[in-house]
Amino acid sequence: MGNHAILSASSSHRWLHCLPSARLELEFENTSGEAAKAGTAAHELSEHKLKKALHIRSKRPVSEYDSDEMEECTDDYVAFIMEQVELARKSCTDPIVLIEQRLDFSCYVPDGFGTGDCVIISDDRLHIVDFKYGIGVLVDAENNPQMKLYALGALEIYDSLYDIKEVSMTIFQPRRENVSTWTLPVEELKAWAEEELKPKAAKAYQGEGEYIPGPWCTFCRASIRCRARADEKLKLAQKEFKMPPLLTDSEIEEILNIIPDLTKWAGEITAYATDAAVNHGKEWSGFKVVEGRSVRKYKDEDTVAQKAVESGYKDIYRKSLIPLTEMQKLMGKTKFEEILGSLIVKPPGKPTLVPKTDKRVAMNVTNAKNEFNEIMED
Repeated sequence: MGNHAILSASSSHRWLHCLPSARLELEFENTSGEAAKAGTAAHELSEHKLKKALHIRSKRPVSEYDSDEMEECTDDYVAFIMEQVELARKSCTDPIVLIEQRLDFSCYVPDGFGTGDCVIISDDRLHIVDFKYGIGVLVDAENNPQMKLYALGALEIYDSLYDIKEVSMTIFQPRRENVSTWTLPVEELKAWAEEELKPKAAKAYQGEGEYIPGPWCTFCRASIRCRARADEKLKLAQKEFKMPPLLTDSEIEEILNIIPDLTKWAGEITAYATDAAVNHGKEWSGFKVVEGRSVRKYKDEDTVAQKAVESGYKDIYRKSLIPLTEMQKLMGKTKFEEILGSLIVKPPGKPTLVPKTDKRVAMNVTNAKNEFNEIMED
C-alpha cells in the first residue's frame, strides 16, 4: 500500500534528507528484487499467525518463499507481539491491537499514508512494531522517520479517544537478532512533525530543494543516474587515485567513510552500462561486449559417473560433512547443542575497520594486530 504514496513512510529516511529524490524516483521503474518478495511473504505469514494468536479467523498464505527460517522468524515475531499485548494488559484492561493497519499522516505529509504491521494502544501509551525480514541493513528504531510517521498516523486515529502520553516504536528484525525500541513523549513527536517534517514534506512533494547524496542513496531508484551522487563520487575518486602515502590522514578518513558507497556506485554503473549494451544494443564509445571467463562443467553427472566406472575408475566421489547450519537444522537447536555443542568453536573474526557508530565492541589492539598479521601472512 505505502509503496504507491509519493512520500511513503518507508522512503522517508531518503526524502527527508534529499528532498527532490521522491519526485525523481517516479521516473524510474520499481524493480523489487527477490529479497523484497520474500519480505512480503514473511509479512503475510506473520499477519496470519498473529490473527490466529488473537483468535481472529485467517487463512494461511502459501508462498514459494516459505522456509524453516521464515517459520521460525514469524513465530518469534508473534511471540514478541503477544508479550507486548500482555504487558499492555497490566495497565489497561482492554488494549486495542491493530494488524496491518492503514495509517494516514497526510495532515503533515501531502497524500502521506503507510501500513503499520502492529499497533498496540493502551490507556496512555501507543506501541508500534515494524517487522523487518530483511538481513542486509541493520535497522535502528531510534529517531527512525518511518516509525515516527506511523506513530503520527496512529495518533490521528486514537489521540482523541485516549490520553496518550508517550509513543514506543520497535523494529523487530529477527534475521539480524535485532529488536530495537525507542520511546518518546507525544509532545516531542508533534513538535518534530510541525517544525521539521511538515515544511520538508511540502518541498519534497513539489520536487523542490537540493539533491543531497548520502547513505540514503542506497535504495533510491534514481541513484544510478543521479548527477549529485556522481559529482560527489567522482570528486572523491580523484583523491582516491593518489597512493595512500600521498594522502593526509583526514583525506584517508574521508575516503574510508565513503568507500562502501563508492564501490557500490561503481558496481551499479558497470551493471547499468552492461545491461544497456547487452539487452538494448547501446554502444558505449571505447567499449565492447566480450565473453567473460567461464568454468568447465559436466553435461550430465550420472552419465559421466557411469562412463568413468565402465572405464575402471572407482575413486570418483568425494564425501564431505554437511555445513554447520544445515546440521543444526537437521538436529534442531536443542539436540545440536546437546550432541555437538562442545565440538563447535567460533574463531575470532577478521579485524575490520568500521565507523564508531557500529554497534560491535572494539577489539583489543594486541589481539587485532596478531589476527590481522596472521591473515595477511596466509
